Amino acid sequence: MNLSVGIVGLPNVGKSTLFNALLKKQAALAANYPFATIEPNTGIVPVPDERLTKLSEITKDEEGMAELPPIKSALIEFVDIAGLVKGASIGEGLGNKFLSHIREVKVIAHVVRVFEDADIIKEGAVDPKSDYETIRYELMLSDMQTLENINEKSLKLDKVKGSAVAKLKMVLSGGQSVASANLTPEEYESIKELNLLSQKEEIIVLNVTEDDYSESKMKEIISTYSKLLEFDESQFVVISAKIESELASLNPEEQKEYLSELGVEKSGLERLIQKAYEKLGLISYLTCGETEVKAWTIKNGSNAVEAAGEIHTDFMQRFIKAEVVSYDDFVTLGGWKGARAQGKARMEGRDYVMQDGDVVEFKIGR
Repeated sequence: MNLSVGIVGLPNVGKSTLFNALLKKQAALAANYPFATIEPNTGIVPVPDERLTKLSEITKDEEGMAELPPIKSALIEFVDIAGLVKGASIGEGLGNKFLSHIREVKVIAHVVRVFEDADIIKEGAVDPKSDYETIRYELMLSDMQTLENINEKSLKLDKVKGSAVAKLKMVLSGGQSVASANLTPEEYESIKELNLLSQKEEIIVLNVTEDDYSESKMKEIISTYSKLLEFDESQFVVISAKIESELASLNPEEQKEYLSELGVEKSGLERLIQKAYEKLGLISYLTCGETEVKAWTIKNGSNAVEAAGEIHTDFMQRFIKAEVVSYDDFVTLGGWKGARAQGKARMEGRDYVMQDGDVVEFKIGR
């Protein structure tokens, strides 16, 4: 499953500082995830999930283990997409290389700086609204070029795709987003292979100063910029790239203490990672045992057989049942034994729709 997020933004908006903080998180994974060391512009980091720590503690007690079983978090990939400047769609900056990178990711994390700093040269950036619109415009221009390159004869043969392309050209040429095209489900399906850039899910990352990094101020900032950019507040995450860089150099306990002093519950990176996970339409189910406690990533709406296939594809063919307990019941009743004794462990069939936080033990035949 491609859990990839592309970080974009004009020069000097804090994009690289944010990505470097992500790389420090990746470095901490090296022992458990040796494959995490990949391309320099790519970082694989864990999806924060406090439930795993609790499950590890419960498993240790229930199994009478001397040590806590290891935790394996769900993972998400971030790609630092360089070369984004005005004119990228016609080859400025890294031009087409930038566009090919962004085409490969599932979600765009668009970083804009919402503060002035005399020591930072903006290099073309003007203000959050125009900075955001500059990048959106480049994506739309690139999509328009993609549509123009489609063979006209093929569109005449495929009436559904032809209708979709005509609608998309109309809205893009008018400076409107792809979402404004009001495509039918059939039309949407016909153009999925085009992988249009301006159609991707998006998170707007507002980079603020340390002085604005508090729960109350962040809410005000999101409210202000959601109105300015005309997006729902759920599209936004507030970070302070400078603070994230400082946090990345601290151990977990020091991080908690620092965040507590700031009056912030979770770091910006944690909130960004969780938001990206949501935007990808993903949930996690959990497994626990003496070997490991692990979060498994599945699409929201997946059934039990599909979930079993994430562990091993053979499990889909050999699936018998799934024993399922909600996370809350599992914790309250102290693990599998208590949940079974209280009738909270259910046997579910192959069509059971998995819920986020389900604690599962699959029954697999030979």
